[in-house]
Amino acid sequence: MSLTLRTISREQHLAYIQSLPAASHMQVPAWADVKAEWRSESLGWFDKAGQLVGAGLVLYRQLPKIKRYLAYLPEGPVINWYAPNLTEWLEPMLAHLKHQGAFSVKMGPPVIIRRWEAGSIKAGIQNPDVKRLRDIEADFIEPRAFEVADKLRRMGWQQGEDGGAGFGDVQPRYVYQVPLANRSLEDVHKNFNQLWRRNIKKAEKAGVEVVQAGYHDLEEWQRLYEITAVRDHFRPRPLSYFQRMWSALNSEDPNRMRLYFARHNGVNLSAATMLIVGGHVWYSYGASDNIGREFRPSNAMQWRMLRDAYALGATVYDLRGISDSLDETDHLFGLIQFKVGTGGQAAEYLGEWDFPLNKLLHKALDIYMSRR
Repeated sequence: MSLTLRTISREQHLAYIQSLPAASHMQVPAWADVKAEWRSESLGWFDKAGQLVGAGLVLYRQLPKIKRYLAYLPEGPVINWYAPNLTEWLEPMLAHLKHQGAFSVKMGPPVIIRRWEAGSIKAGIQNPDVKRLRDIEADFIEPRAFEVADKLRRMGWQQGEDGGAGFGDVQPRYVYQVPLANRSLEDVHKNFNQLWRRNIKKAEKAGVEVVQAGYHDLEEWQRLYEITAVRDHFRPRPLSYFQRMWSALNSEDPNRMRLYFARHNGVNLSAATMLIVGGHVWYSYGASDNIGREFRPSNAMQWRMLRDAYALGATVYDLRGISDSLDETDHLFGLIQFKVGTGGQAAEYLGEWDFPLNKLLHKALDIYMSRR
């Protein structure tokens, strides 16, 4: 297969994404508008017949004072990662990015390497010898993913020794997903653990109402999000980020981003954003007040969002990042504990990879990132 690579229009890029069963929300053209501080470009791979067979959204971040860039393809590019001629896909991309002034390239192949069922994770949590997901035998292993990793290493792509375990990468390497394809909603609900089912029932009994909201409700979202940030000790994104996200994503597709609130007696207690690309639906950001937690608004909201995803024909409901730590003393343990209750699966991606086009500048960036 002989491939050529060239820049493509946003329209071509979007049409290609829309032709696929799913792709990362960070690989749709509108994501470039969300990341307004980065320059962007859409790339397309064409086969011999001139057919578009792959696409990638590249974000360029300029180094201070010099015209050299970090080129980043978050959760992309969207290509055939299992193609035997992977080199033919990636080498033209590297040549193009170098010509554009990139000193280093970072990408996140959307390739899942292992999966663990909820039952296996629960057993691991109860085993004192198990500290991390990788200590548990995976329920599913994709052998082709190891071949992809070998090919990348032979091509000169690099990955840190820790491989970005947990949240080491820019994007989470471990995520939690609830498969929806070929399942009934009853099956999905039955697979929740007892605590989740009890909490959903408790929320219903208490009169918790889950509603879909709009752009003008983002200020209320931000109020809950900032309360969460103080409680969980993280730096919140500004309201303008979510307003831009809403405008950019929904101008591309009016159903790309949704906002939900769970409320009790008219008081908003929890909120979440949901993203939709084809059959893949993400719970992307969540927030909650410090009050009303006894009404279990988060469980009620997740169940409504999951049902809405199912009604949209989604094949997977993605609860996004988890840590790989199963140590109950780890501050991120609560994330996996909450998500395991949905009865889905933990999935490990191949992680993010770097290609230094200028070794000196790449090394300088590495040192800077390690000191942040």
